[in-house]
Amino acid sequence: MHFGCIPMPTREKSELIASDFEKRANFPYCIGAVDVADSNYRFVYVNIGSFGKDCDSTIFKRSALWTSIERNMLELPNEKCLPGTECPDVPYFFLGDEAFALHKHLLRPYGGSHLTLNKRIFNYRLSRARRCVECAFGILSNKWRIFHRPINVDPDFAVDIVKACVVLHNFVRDRDEFMIEDTTTVTGLEDLQGEQSVSGGLSANNVRNILSAYFVSNVGAVPWQMSKI
Repeated sequence: MHFGCIPMPTREKSELIASDFEKRANFPYCIGAVDVADSNYRFVYVNIGSFGKDCDSTIFKRSALWTSIERNMLELPNEKCLPGTECPDVPYFFLGDEAFALHKHLLRPYGGSHLTLNKRIFNYRLSRARRCVECAFGILSNKWRIFHRPINVDPDFAVDIVKACVVLHNFVRDRDEFMIEDTTTVTGLEDLQGEQSVSGGLSANNVRNILSAYFVSNVGAVPWQMSKI
């Protein structure tokens, strides 16, 4: 069941995830919100067993997924123009928060307090798309009540318990499909403390800037975004 419900992302699977993100969260080419969940609150990739004192970005950098990204070993869809545009080809990517370093396959919000309109819109759109991972953890913890208390067992057994819950969570999501009430009745697990990260290279900045311009264009804007910033 484990490998059936949480396989390593393939090119075909990533395309399906990205299509759903665009439909449900209005964010094209997103193949998962780190830690990593898709837009239907299924866990796409899990890395279980790190210490609670470790921040999200440190855990992610130690993961097999990040190693695959850095070494270009992950089967990602081919880069292409954003929908309805003739702009430069854009890669598929994961979405993270401020704790993560910028990478062309891992986008994070713009930092700073005096941001342009484009950047504020981008940050709103990214935050909206990332809500799925918070909902995924909330649904997981509400359904499997063992997460509401310390798991007082051997660490290896605790890892197995968490893996089993994640697999069952994905199984239930596949069975029940998208349920809108999930987004309004759950609260996530306690956040880990983040760390300040350095920005990525120029190519990563270019990807983010292309998207920020796209989100204020006629083809990329959504009607309600101006009221949210």
